Amino acid sequence: MFWYIAGIITALKLTLFPSYHSTDFEVHRNWLAITYSLPHKDWYYEKTSEWTLDYPPLFAWFEKCLAQIAQYFDPAMLEISNLNYASPATVLFQRMSVVFVDFVYIYAIKEYVTKCLSKTQKGKHFLISPELSLAILLMANAGLLIVDHMHFQYNGFLYGILLLSLNKITQTHYLKAAFLFAVLLNLKHIFLYMAPAYFIYLLRNYCFSSNKGMNQLPQLISRLFPFKRGLCHAYWAPNIWALYNVIDKVLTLIAVRAGLLTSDNLQQATMTGGLVQEFHHTVLPTITPLITLCCTVVAIMPAVIHTWLYPQGTRGFIRCLTLCAWGAFMFGWHVHEKAILMVILPLTLLAFEKKKDAHIFLLISTVGHCSLFPLIFTQPETPIKYIIVILYAVLAFTFLGDIYLVNKTWYQLPLLSLPETLYIVGFVFLEIYNSIIHSVLNLNEILPFLPLLLTSVYCAIGVFYTWVCFYWIHLSDKNIKIVKTE
Repeated sequence: MFWYIAGIITALKLTLFPSYHSTDFEVHRNWLAITYSLPHKDWYYEKTSEWTLDYPPLFAWFEKCLAQIAQYFDPAMLEISNLNYASPATVLFQRMSVVFVDFVYIYAIKEYVTKCLSKTQKGKHFLISPELSLAILLMANAGLLIVDHMHFQYNGFLYGILLLSLNKITQTHYLKAAFLFAVLLNLKHIFLYMAPAYFIYLLRNYCFSSNKGMNQLPQLISRLFPFKRGLCHAYWAPNIWALYNVIDKVLTLIAVRAGLLTSDNLQQATMTGGLVQEFHHTVLPTITPLITLCCTVVAIMPAVIHTWLYPQGTRGFIRCLTLCAWGAFMFGWHVHEKAILMVILPLTLLAFEKKKDAHIFLLISTVGHCSLFPLIFTQPETPIKYIIVILYAVLAFTFLGDIYLVNKTWYQLPLLSLPETLYIVGFVFLEIYNSIIHSVLNLNEILPFLPLLLTSVYCAIGVFYTWVCFYWIHLSDKNIKIVKTE
């Protein structure tokens, strides 16, 4: 049954081939060309395109491997000067490459549900088995379908490697887990968010309980950590800085009306222009990369310290891992909205272990997937993104509501309180405004950024609320479980 489901979901991915793709499609095409055409010493210096290579070296070599196959589809896609090249053969190859490498993710899911899923829920009534329920929610993750197979990226196989590493953690094969995570870091450096959890967990459970090209570096680091791109990405991630920006904007408007500020005091390129750039806040203190780093460290330290003091086996580790990713998402510099998947996917594993974790998963998965809507803004794909997210939410609420034997009511979603249910229903009205009313009011020219701002702020409220709730769950659990090493 697992492979039948995998086949159905893979077929669904194939039907998305003609859909809209973002500038990330050109980014990866350019990287194919760079790694194919140039010696490796020049990869991080090439800048014909504005989409310069800014992933770690192992991902660059991954692109080079793909390029060896791409040349047989359309050699022209491998020419660096062919900017914004998207022939039918190029689109076919790049779409197929994402589907193909996704089998790493599918294999990792199979390994996890077979070998690592807790059996504590056995004996209760299930719509289908918990193993298959978890597999479906992981394979059919709405965020991955939107980000990878419409918007276009290669997140699936990266999360597959993360899941394989978590498999090894569960099986107490700590060195293999550390190796896989090191591979992951060298593929995409955003997983540094999770590094503190790995460090403290392995130090506590392995080290303390077991008896067992230099001139390229500055250039590489400048590409991997481009601080000049500003505090927020063009599509605001729904984090604390989205709320901070809006508060500053409101205070600015109040100050102007009160005569405390004039238009001369305001910069023309403001934070609500939807641009990737540095900017200064007008009323509140301007946030610098150092401030975001300090805030992130402060945000994740309680989780890390708690994991050291109260080791709880794999569940505690995954909670700490999730909180590290969540803290970085909430307070990091220039966070992409797609990084919310680093929170949702580990939480999917926890949702089948404890009811409280399932509650948080249902909330953040719904909020996080809705926060990705602005990525897909073309008319033909609008119904598709809604259908994907709605179907995934229906599956998630149905599976988990059945597992935890929740009494269902027509006015309240399973496992959620009434206020939480009303908050989720609010997304319907938000999207009605964004998709219809904003255009009817002819505000696209005057306030083109407003729908994105509303989405980011509304989602940020939910992300912050669930982060606080999940942190409370983690810190309240003080059961100690030391596992034996391999």
